[in-house]
Amino acid sequence: MRSINPATEEVIAEYEAFDEARIDQVLDLSLESYGSWKQTSFEERARLMRRAADILRDRCEEWSQLMTAEMGKPIKSARSETNKCAWVCDFYAENAERFLTPEVIATDAKLSMRRHDPLGPILAVMPWNFPLWQVFRFAAPYLMAGNTGLLKHAGNTQGSALAIEKIFLEAGFPEGVFQTLVIESDAVAGVIHDDRVRGVTLTGSERAGRAVGKAAGEALKPSVLELGGSDPCIVLGDADIQAAAEAAALSRLINNGQSCIAAKRFIVVEESYDAFVDAFRARLEARVMGDPTDEETDIGPQAREDLRDGLHEQLERTVAAGARCVLGGEIPEQTGYYYPATLLLDVKPGMAAFDEEVFGPIAPVIRARDEQEAVALANHSDLGLGASLWTGDMDRALSIVPRIESGHVAVNGIVKSDPRLPFGGIKNSGYGRELSREGILEFVNTKTVWMG
Repeated sequence: MRSINPATEEVIAEYEAFDEARIDQVLDLSLESYGSWKQTSFEERARLMRRAADILRDRCEEWSQLMTAEMGKPIKSARSETNKCAWVCDFYAENAERFLTPEVIATDAKLSMRRHDPLGPILAVMPWNFPLWQVFRFAAPYLMAGNTGLLKHAGNTQGSALAIEKIFLEAGFPEGVFQTLVIESDAVAGVIHDDRVRGVTLTGSERAGRAVGKAAGEALKPSVLELGGSDPCIVLGDADIQAAAEAAALSRLINNGQSCIAAKRFIVVEESYDAFVDAFRARLEARVMGDPTDEETDIGPQAREDLRDGLHEQLERTVAAGARCVLGGEIPEQTGYYYPATLLLDVKPGMAAFDEEVFGPIAPVIRARDEQEAVALANHSDLGLGASLWTGDMDRALSIVPRIESGHVAVNGIVKSDPRLPFGGIKNSGYGRELSREGILEFVNTKTVWMG
């Protein structure tokens, strides 16, 4: 496995995948550590989790520079990601015990209750786009619940994976409570089927989700899948056009456009269309593409060459089908896997930029006659992760929200994950929830206790 700096195309490091004996040692240690970790008090778990948060904040620059080198995110975005990881650690340190407190339920028994006990080692298969956040998003709740964690990270972010294991060890977590498995994707199914592993969570592509979900189903193990998104951004006639355009540019270009919950289809009603397109284009043009280590950079390179090339191929198919490219749309002649902010107009269902997840800084704008057609177009997708809605009428918004098929709807704002709120999708965007109380309950045994 290779880690290549996408801005310079230089090899950062190479990693040799664990052999079967090494995998066996890791799984043995994870299960052995679970035996004592599940009996550790919430107070002690919280103390260690807060220490992990401190290490993240105190050495923010170290972790941020690593992410920027491995996958090209602008350094200012990397710092925000590192601090968000600290936030989720603090959140579960503060709330895990309350979320999992046994609940007494009145029945015909002398005492009956519902408990939430840990399951054991949980495997996480994580992507490259948010190398720290995706991992801490699962690790903080699951470790606080008393489970142990096993991380299979993306091949190009192994440095981040090993750094996370180091952070937990430096924080004082016992050896084996959190470990990184340096393995190729074809070894994942075997780990899922291993009796020492009790559950699996994945953030990634629909294809990866189907493979992991199949393996988990065959092994009769619980799974959580957070897959792709083709999030609609609906702009109605009474929207604040300037605010909507600014947020649309932010959401489309965050993380170089490589975010599952980035706005990816901009559906604008007729009366707002021209004004929105003008404002949106101006903001896309103003964003700076360049060296991700530069403080002024808004758009760094795509994470890998094949991803950049695949993105451009989607654009070419969309234009060939009748869309117009009015900004960007060309691979720059320079070192690095860069792709500029790109604006597509006249996009319709049946075109690649409408039907497929576009994982990069391409913004397709779709014209809708009215609110009804805008909602129909938003739901015209087999994905359902997030959606945003822009309107000046909150009562109108509340009537539209139930009609939007997604796991998250942001009104007059961008879709973003927050430890206080559950996060996940429907349809082909996966199942299960992360974050908030719902997230920590995904990998516990909800146990009924009846005492006569």
